[in-house]
Amino acid sequence: MTDAPRVLILGIGNILWADEGFGVRAVEAFHRAYDVPANVTVLDGGTQGLYLVNFLQDHDHLLVFDAIDYGLEPGTLKLVRGDEVPKFTGAKKMSLHQTGFQEVLSAADLLGASPRELALIGCQPLDLEDWGGALTEPVRGRIAESLAMACAILAEWGVPVMPRAEPLPEGAALLANDLDHDHYERREAAASSTI
Repeated sequence: MTDAPRVLILGIGNILWADEGFGVRAVEAFHRAYDVPANVTVLDGGTQGLYLVNFLQDHDHLLVFDAIDYGLEPGTLKLVRGDEVPKFTGAKKMSLHQTGFQEVLSAADLLGASPRELALIGCQPLDLEDWGGALTEPVRGRIAESLAMACAILAEWGVPVMPRAEPLPEGAALLANDLDHDHYERREAAASSTI
């Protein structure tokens, strides 16, 4: 019997640039909705760039959520696997973290720590220019489907994922601060109503 693979479920992106925050919001939603075994790490990678190399070194399989400009209809989800992933993370420089993530994959490869399995669930953004803006409706509306895709990939990898009997409260988000989706949205709505 072989040991279970060490799996990293990673959301990357910048929540301050509207749809650029898709990856972070998706991994937060995954964390609140699903219970995972001890060999699985769920991580908000934000815009950490090369700081993520250590996490790749500690894991065998990598599943990434990110906003990717595939040139498709806004809100379109696309799954990319294996060697194709770096081509898409660097396809268009939408933000600093994407170039950084391509470098993370390259650095992990140089260190002999490339993931044995690699999958990217990307969502086509609508708006990347709204500083401080929330996810747009076409992108926000695809989070649930992206989580279902993630569960299917994890099942392929032999990773049991169980829906939580009760979703975790917002305070149990990966980052315990007021930048989780619902708090951020309420603050934005309150600010716009006073203008």
